Amino acid sequence: MDTRKHGGSMNQDHRITAYATGELEGREREVFEAELAASDSLHREVESMSALAKQLAAAAKPKDRFTGDERARLLTKCAASRRSRTVAKNSLKAVLWTTVGVAACLVVFVGFVGLVAMNSGLGPWRNDTFYSGSVFSDGAPPPNSSWRSSTTFPAAPPPSEFNTEAYAAVRENEFVTAKDNPLSTFSIDVDTASYSNVRRFLNDGIRPPAGAIRTEELINYFRYNHPQPTGDNPFSVNLEVSRTPWNPERELVRIGLKGRELPTEERGPANLVFLIDVSGSMDEPNKLPLLQRSLSALVENLSDEDRVAIVTYAGSSGLVLAPTEGAKKREILKAISNLRAGGSTHGSEGIRLAYETARAQFREDGKNRVILCTDGDFNVGVTNESELQKLIEKERESGVFLSVLGFGTGNLNDSTMELLANKGNGNYAYIDSISEGRKVLVEQMGSTLFTIAKDVKIQVEFNPVRVAGYRLIGYENRLLAKEDFNDDKKDAGEIGAGHTVTALYEIIPVGQAVPGSPSVDPLKYQRPEQDADEASTSNELLTVKLRYKAPDGDKSKLIEIPLKADEIPAFDAASEDFRFASAVAAFGMKLRGSPDAGKISWSEIQDITRGALGKDPGSYRAEFLTLIEKAKAIE
Repeated sequence: MDTRKHGGSMNQDHRITAYATGELEGREREVFEAELAASDSLHREVESMSALAKQLAAAAKPKDRFTGDERARLLTKCAASRRSRTVAKNSLKAVLWTTVGVAACLVVFVGFVGLVAMNSGLGPWRNDTFYSGSVFSDGAPPPNSSWRSSTTFPAAPPPSEFNTEAYAAVRENEFVTAKDNPLSTFSIDVDTASYSNVRRFLNDGIRPPAGAIRTEELINYFRYNHPQPTGDNPFSVNLEVSRTPWNPERELVRIGLKGRELPTEERGPANLVFLIDVSGSMDEPNKLPLLQRSLSALVENLSDEDRVAIVTYAGSSGLVLAPTEGAKKREILKAISNLRAGGSTHGSEGIRLAYETARAQFREDGKNRVILCTDGDFNVGVTNESELQKLIEKERESGVFLSVLGFGTGNLNDSTMELLANKGNGNYAYIDSISEGRKVLVEQMGSTLFTIAKDVKIQVEFNPVRVAGYRLIGYENRLLAKEDFNDDKKDAGEIGAGHTVTALYEIIPVGQAVPGSPSVDPLKYQRPEQDADEASTSNELLTVKLRYKAPDGDKSKLIEIPLKADEIPAFDAASEDFRFASAVAAFGMKLRGSPDAGKISWSEIQDITRGALGKDPGSYRAEFLTLIEKAKAIE
């Protein structure tokens, strides 16, 4: 062993052994991992140790088989970090070299090597895949995974595939009857994190977990060519109906909102406080360095009247950049470039400091926002989480909104970040590349930062004479009770300048059976009126109602628009936007394994997409074609 690099003492050997067996804890473990990350020679010795361990295993009698619990504990320790598996082999070499001739020690340690070689696939384990239960919550083994017949637990994962990401369970909306459930109510959603996160999985050749696929976010990642609003309304409402591509016997209704575009001179100055996670987990190329590049692109587009502050958190919180005018770009860029990752994560105090900073520089004539940038390893403690939500809800009433930007892989806490953005009247985006960083913070900065309407709710009333049943595609975690629509105290989503929002309903026409609809005997004392009511002769499929508030308002306004259709046009006759949104919906459902996707194939989804690319500024729709191909290959 190279003692110049590894400490040159038996104490170092002892730490290696203790780390490999999971006995090194706390600060000592953190220090050791830092040394390990800087040691190239240690990694080289690991490769030679693998061959040595196999030779010793063949020459010595291993210990009798470990119990199931012992095997599970050992492999859990091996998979605990990317490097602990490597160090395990090195630690054996260190101990074996210092205990040559001691037969008892050889037997014990060779027994361990035999266990790892036999059950963990020492050496060839890079061909195996394992995901934590927090990712694949349905209990099914992930795609392309290998489960060894000789044992009941999975092989240890390769470093790039070990995953402890957290996603909320999503249960797709089911069909309901229009007669018994004439109203459908939900909050809009302008988040886009799911699409770029799904893209990251597919680019890595991995099928995304079901909880990561929120269909409405896939659809709303793209811009649609709706007309600008007229009059005093902050957004236009656009309705369209056609046949469903995955089931032509059914109908598909698209509700599209288009937020008013605001010229730069009308947006007002921005008061932005970036709350940046600089904990140790952010020390990866696709985390803090990518964040720094993305923020630098934003800084170049700040106006002189804008103000930017930076608050960091990792163990303790601090103000690393006091509110600074946008004209001082060099000063802001220097503060960004000086950010360094290290330490544990504790975000609650950072959020308090960020809000205090934003309120101290509040701009009555502009937009005030805290932007949380993190990988989601957000340690606020169970007892503090509800308190944190209350803090964010309280601060949004002051006019300071919260947006969340997610970065990185492995420990992405998607569910928590989405929740915080929802509570803070903001949006949640996931940045997987510098191009996505520019899209969110430069190209779409207006819609990301400048809210034109808040608490936007949609309520659809279906005509039971025309509609037997329906289901809302996506928005599962945005559903509201019908009574919430008229309740101005009920929080809902926000629309930014230029934002487009799309919602799709799959409709079963009258005369067809509604899946899952229970059979109920006719009522004795209540008889439906026949041919007398207005609905029976109406050509209206449904009526869409929307409620929204001004960004600084407390009382909602109402918009109401009916959708009339004497005949339902064929899918090929629908608009490009309609067909493209339908392709994205089919993609999301098929990727989730939804039975509602019918028998539509990946090739059919590709064909629909190719025919609906349109002008495609930024080539985002063209990129979607490549994701379909990757999903097809994985399946």
